[in-house]
Amino acid sequence: QVQLVESGGGLVQAGGSLRLSCAASGRIFGINDMAWHRQAPGKQRELVATITSGGRTNYGDSVKGRFTISRDNAKNTVYLQSNDLKPEDTAVYYCKATGYFRDYRKIDDYWGQGTQVTVSS
Repeated sequence: QVQLVESGGGLVQAGGSLRLSCAASGRIFGINDMAWHRQAPGKQRELVATITSGGRTNYGDSVKGRFTISRDNAKNTVYLQSNDLKPEDTAVYYCKATGYFRDYRKIDDYWGQGTQVTVSS
């Protein structure tokens, strides 16, 4: 019922850019925080960026200055503009939304299925 649909992943050469999108749909009463995480083979999930409903952002050290997270509250959509991509950015990128879904009294987390980003050298 509630789902996060991601788009924009793919293969890019080092130094290039990608813009990832993630749209939440379904029975949504409100989303507080949205975030991007990533997981490379053999590694734990890593925080990429977070953004609050008010637009306050935080970034992982490895992407500061290169990535920008933004959101459109009216569309329940979060974006990740990824510039100057490096091979070490290669990972599956996951969208996360925290808020009120299905039950307006309870805060829940929802995750997207993930989208592959591959950066070639």
